[in-house]
Amino acid sequence: MMSPAENTLGRATSPYLRQHADNPVHWQQWTPQALAAAAARDVPILLSIGYAACHWCHVMAHESFEDDTVAAAMNAGFVCIKVDREERPDIDAVYMNATVALTGQGGWPMTCFLTPDGRPFYCGTYYPKDAFLQLLSAVSQTWRERRGEVETASDHIAGELRSAATSLPTGGPEVTPALCDHAVAAVLRDQDRTYGGFGAAPKFPPSALLEALLRNHERTGSAAALDAVEHTGAAMARGGIYDQLAGGFARYSVDNAWVVPHFEKMLYDNALLLRAYAHWARRTSDPLAGRVTAQTARFLLDELADADMFVSSLDADAAGQEGSTYVWTPAQLVEVLGDDDGRWAANVFGVTEAGTFEHGASVLQLRSDPDDRERLDRVRGALLAARATRAQPGRDDKVVTAWNGLAITALAEAGVALQDPGLVEAAHRCATTLLDTHVVDGRLRRASLGGVVGDSAAILEDHGMLATGLLAVYQLSGDEALLTAATGLLDTALQHFADPQRPGHWFDAADDAEALMLRPGDPMDGATPSGASAITEALLTAAHLVDAGHAERYLRAAGEALSAHSVLLERAPRAAGHWLAVAEAAVRGPLQIAVACGPGAPLLAEARRLAPGGAIVVGGEKDSSALLAGRGRVDGADAAYVCRGRVCDLPVTDASELKAALS
Repeated sequence: MMSPAENTLGRATSPYLRQHADNPVHWQQWTPQALAAAAARDVPILLSIGYAACHWCHVMAHESFEDDTVAAAMNAGFVCIKVDREERPDIDAVYMNATVALTGQGGWPMTCFLTPDGRPFYCGTYYPKDAFLQLLSAVSQTWRERRGEVETASDHIAGELRSAATSLPTGGPEVTPALCDHAVAAVLRDQDRTYGGFGAAPKFPPSALLEALLRNHERTGSAAALDAVEHTGAAMARGGIYDQLAGGFARYSVDNAWVVPHFEKMLYDNALLLRAYAHWARRTSDPLAGRVTAQTARFLLDELADADMFVSSLDADAAGQEGSTYVWTPAQLVEVLGDDDGRWAANVFGVTEAGTFEHGASVLQLRSDPDDRERLDRVRGALLAARATRAQPGRDDKVVTAWNGLAITALAEAGVALQDPGLVEAAHRCATTLLDTHVVDGRLRRASLGGVVGDSAAILEDHGMLATGLLAVYQLSGDEALLTAATGLLDTALQHFADPQRPGHWFDAADDAEALMLRPGDPMDGATPSGASAITEALLTAAHLVDAGHAERYLRAAGEALSAHSVLLERAPRAAGHWLAVAEAAVRGPLQIAVACGPGAPLLAEARRLAPGGAIVVGGEKDSSALLAGRGRVDGADAAYVCRGRVCDLPVTDASELKAALS
């Protein structure tokens, strides 16, 4: 079986792969047929992994993959496979582990050389053209002349990776309020007290940690935890990482002070940050938090919506130049706004002659709010209109299940914080459309493009994040179909992703998914929650919304997962932000508020406003849900039942009593 002498990526459902469809490289998708072609030709696999919004992926594509000389060397000596890391995170996880193990660091584009059966023997990331040509020649020569060394090395690497996958720390102390407080104290010690955030540059938005700190503050009253949220939240919202004209956060800041971003905008970052800012706004009524919540929700709906669902990202580049859409010089401000408003805007947004970015241009910041809000809004509008005439960043229109699950949760919670039913309705529509599109023959798929679902199976994070989103909308809408769908996802996860040999542990790929060199399962939280922490949140929430039979099973699974990973809270809490948020909910019971009432009852609205993060709130008539079984109005008045775990207070009938019961 020979590798087809053509590039087949034009048939892909990934926009990233389609970006490479016109390369002279004979790119293949990752399929059994492509691996078999490498075996038949007796050549190595050259695996290149990236994603659509990745700046250095574009650079390497332009320098090497679009070059006829480089492509000829690739086609002659290798079967070349291109993978979208967002569509196949299982493949990405396996070979990222290999790259980090071999080089000490990872990143994208990722460049790996594999035996035809998928064992890596040489890995790296971005290579300039000349270095890449030299590497291709050296690898081909080694493959031909020193095959035994390649086989020995690849066997050793594969063995080490398999060993590492089963030797992660496990177990730990009991999940208690004291453990959560220990984790929070450790996180706060790493706080950048000057610029906000945790650790040094490059700085990624610590969304999960912000949510966890808010939950800790609500439980303990910790001023330090709330201060860290407010300091970091304000620093990011006023810095260049936040789009001061249209809203939305870039992926990370290259500096300590959040000034210069890496300009790509990801759905997952903005969904996670929307949830955290909405929680902050609801808890404190801080006007900055409220403004950022509203603008970020609007950014999702205006810039990342695809009908009722949400696409993956906006590129860092426009017309081949990173950040060109977003940066300004003083002269450009004057050109658009005139002398007076131009100089005023330069001062307000920190635009200087020296610049904060490249070529004397500046990223807009808003370090303090000007007194003249009307003028600010007028200037923003004019600059946005001018910006719309510039080259715009490309958009990855792929719809990823997990990230849409995050968006559903965030929009639902933002709707509560802003008292905006339109956001809740948007979350509901997304949930319904996603289920209609991404569930095929009873099983969830990872992604779709233009309403056409792809072949890639969903992974653990897809099940956990979507289930949490469905449960969030169910609590606000009472739509039983969403609760049924969520429990179906959780039952599938328990059947196909739970590790039967180690209670509380999870694999990221299903037991009936395509077999890779090893079955990935990383519990550490990163830019997004891990699949394990995401499924644990969903199990913990669902356990209090379902019948007793399901509830017991879900509670046991959530408890086992928290116990199995409590060592992360003990030893590495900054890499376990979402675990900490889930643990904070768990040690409170989690808190449940059931309000016996009719639609739109003021007591129910107050319960949602007052509820701490991770609490479960439902409303309706007596027996309309599991939490309202046998619970009704009291003497004709709406009544709220507050429970912690399985211990419930006496019902209360007014807002002041409810506030006291929750404090």
